Amino acid sequence: MSASSYDEALARLLVHEGGYSNHPSDPGGPTNWGITIRDARAYWKQDATAGDVRNLPLAVAKNIYRSKYWAALSCDELPAGVDYVVFDYGVNSGIGRAAKVLQRLLGVADDGTIGPRTLAAAACADAGRLIDAICDERLAFLQGLRTWPVFGNGWGRRVREVRAAALALAAREVAASRMAAPKAAAPKAAGAGAQTTPARSEAPRPPAPSSLLDHLAAALRHLFRTNKQKGVHARLHNRKGA
Repeated sequence: MSASSYDEALARLLVHEGGYSNHPSDPGGPTNWGITIRDARAYWKQDATAGDVRNLPLAVAKNIYRSKYWAALSCDELPAGVDYVVFDYGVNSGIGRAAKVLQRLLGVADDGTIGPRTLAAAACADAGRLIDAICDERLAFLQGLRTWPVFGNGWGRRVREVRAAALALAAREVAASRMAAPKAAAPKAAGAGAQTTPARSEAPRPPAPSSLLDHLAAALRHLFRTNKQKGVHARLHNRKGA
């Protein structure tokens, strides 16, 4: 996806993250818009309290997601759909883990930094299969957490919905690419001024066998009449000279 799709990805993420929460089983503590109190202190107010997190402006949350998650994971450079699953995984489980999972699935060094080699490998990969592989690994990871019995239903539903949306984004991108691909030019019709190759005149065909016979018969008849006339004239001449 392009950079402008960040808003679409964020809108989907905020639906899953919801508003303020402070669940005793959640190690993130006070959280609003998915931004934990730790993130609020690191990227917004160093001395942020639970009350500050509760009143965290949405605009602040959007800026944090844009710079500390989306940009940090190079999502603008990832294929459509892959960018969304990596972004959502990073928000939910940390950008380091999301980046390394992507790299391991692509078969490149898993240093946790999405750079040129990772981006090149992602561009060559089948987006749909990569999306499925990331979501499968993510679900397996979540199921292994001790808090799965508490949050498992919500996490499982989130992974399913992220998978479906990401696959739809990838399919939409493929369709758009096909529509934008140049089509083969149709052969041009010969215009009024177009040069055309003159048709070659056919060699005269020999007369058909029946025509030859007719001509031959006519020639014989003419020869016979000519000879006959010559014979008559010769006899008359002989008679006059006798």
